Amino acid sequence: MILNVLKVFGLASFAFFLAFFSAPVLTHYLYKHKMWKKKARNEALGGGETPIFNNLHKEKEVGTPRMGGILIWASAIIVTLIFFLISKFFPSDVSQKLNFFSRSQTWLPLFTLVFASIVGLFDDILQIYGKGKYVAGGVSLAKRIAIVILLGFAGALWFYYKLGIHSIDIPFLGEINLGLFFVPVFVIVMLAMFSGGVIDGIDGLAGGIFAAIFSAYGGIAFFQNQIDLAAFCGIIVGGILAFLWFNIPPARFYMGETGILGLTTSLTVVAFLTKAVIVLPLIAFPLFAASGSVIIQLISKKFFHKKVFLVAPIHHHFEALGWPSYKVAMRFWVISAVFAVLGMVIALAGK
Repeated sequence: MILNVLKVFGLASFAFFLAFFSAPVLTHYLYKHKMWKKKARNEALGGGETPIFNNLHKEKEVGTPRMGGILIWASAIIVTLIFFLISKFFPSDVSQKLNFFSRSQTWLPLFTLVFASIVGLFDDILQIYGKGKYVAGGVSLAKRIAIVILLGFAGALWFYYKLGIHSIDIPFLGEINLGLFFVPVFVIVMLAMFSGGVIDGIDGLAGGIFAAIFSAYGGIAFFQNQIDLAAFCGIIVGGILAFLWFNIPPARFYMGETGILGLTTSLTVVAFLTKAVIVLPLIAFPLFAASGSVIIQLISKKFFHKKVFLVAPIHHHFEALGWPSYKVAMRFWVISAVFAVLGMVIALAGK
């Protein structure tokens, strides 16, 4: 038990300090090479201008670097490699225990995190230089959706054939075997989490929310004795908290697609590995609320020719009402923490 606690919390702390002390190097590079958007967003997802959004964020979008999410996934890779290599070159009971790189628990979430983050990095670079056809540059929405679908399909097949997992747990009711339906369900959930990436947009908002989400799934994994997976969640939380230190108002950099895409897709994998995907809407409630508000706004504008929210996603609506951005972020942190704990309790109590 002591080694398990050390493995999860010790590695999380190690990831935090690694990312924290690496941040000034990344920040210097991003500012030196002006890695920010050269033009602000001026077109809504469903078409039309965005005057309210522009008044709230125009100055911040241009002049603040993207790609801060590199801190999160790069620190995860480095921590994984360090303890994997230590276990190989200096084998002992302790070093073997601290190595959390395992086929059944962490291969897939780590691969998903890295692959999706690299795709997001490419998208960030396109946005920085105004390349591509999407709003203010970047990979088109259709292409990003296609990439997520392919990644989700590959992940679902790995679960089904390699890990032999094709069921989910319904709290208090038991396990339900989905059979081949597991594959489309997995892809749909990954698409839903991808759409929740719109939560990024206010200094400190996404970092605090994702820290709460991955902490909750780390807790679920720990109490299910999936210690390697809990350690993976721990190093993600450590990297996020280091990122958040520099992202709170006024942000030194933004997470960017390289952070959001990696976190949302790997979160899907973690949810299925813990068989706690049913409580995902609770644990990740702010993500679903943000994407849901965008869908509601688009439907209302298209069919009723009026807006439900002043601005979508919903966190910008509260900004438009006059809430300071830091107040929006911190209140969403509180909501995220409450729902994350609630979802974790239901998942564990319902076993």
